[in-house]
Amino acid sequence: MPNSGARSTVLFVAGLMGITGVAAAAAASHGADPRLLGGASAMCLAHAPALVALHAGWTHFRTAAVAALLLAAGTALFAGDLTARHALGHGLFPMSAPLGGLTMTAGWLAVALGAFLPSKVS
Repeated sequence: MPNSGARSTVLFVAGLMGITGVAAAAAASHGADPRLLGGASAMCLAHAPALVALHAGWTHFRTAAVAALLLAAGTALFAGDLTARHALGHGLFPMSAPLGGLTMTAGWLAVALGAFLPSKVS
């Protein structure tokens, strides 16, 4: 995928993640037990702005692409597992939430490591 296509995809995913976070928060406020959907909402609403920031800094931030991929995939796994547990009574697959959390952690590590790498643009 060309770099500009990947960058546009990150912004698109950020928008979808924001929509999902708001919808999950609304659903959590009307259900009997808001913990699972509330957690899914929090993860989506915390990571959507991070993806927007990575999109904005894409041309200067050397680890933006890998950080965005890891944050988006990790959030999807983690929030998806919580949402499945709420809606279906079981998770996506065994250890999907911990795998999502580990993947998000790797994404944030990629963000941190980007501070020590030279900028893409001189």
